[in-house]
Amino acid sequence: MNINQRGLEIIRSFEGCKLESYYCPAKILTIGYGHTGQDVKLGMNITIAKANELLKKDLEFFEFGIERLVTSELNENQFSALVSFAFNCGLGNFKSSTLCKKVNANPSDATIKNEFMRWNKGGGQELAGLTRRRNVEAELYFSKV
Repeated sequence: MNINQRGLEIIRSFEGCKLESYYCPAKILTIGYGHTGQDVKLGMNITIAKANELLKKDLEFFEFGIERLVTSELNENQFSALVSFAFNCGLGNFKSSTLCKKVNANPSDATIKNEFMRWNKGGGQELAGLTRRRNVEAELYFSKV
């Protein structure tokens, strides 16, 4: 399964696109649409084409990860919301989260929204942008296809 347009819009909107490397609020070196990793160096600059290429590769990684970690059947909005979540929080955090456990137990469980909302901190501080993002992801997760 692939992230749908609504999920992609969430990622692009909340990540933004920065063509010069920077430290995100969690103090992680980042470039493009939230791309991180050993290939990102301080002072690095990329083109918009490179940012889109990195985003595509990153999305493939997170799509595969969600497919591997979620054992219940998801619709495209649920899948896309979880890809956006994992893109921002990491697959390891998703794997060990109560969110993952609840999705696997019952993807229609209404308390899943609360689990999205627990992930609104960066560097130990509650961030308004993350609260907005988690709300939008939860809305997508529970919206009809």
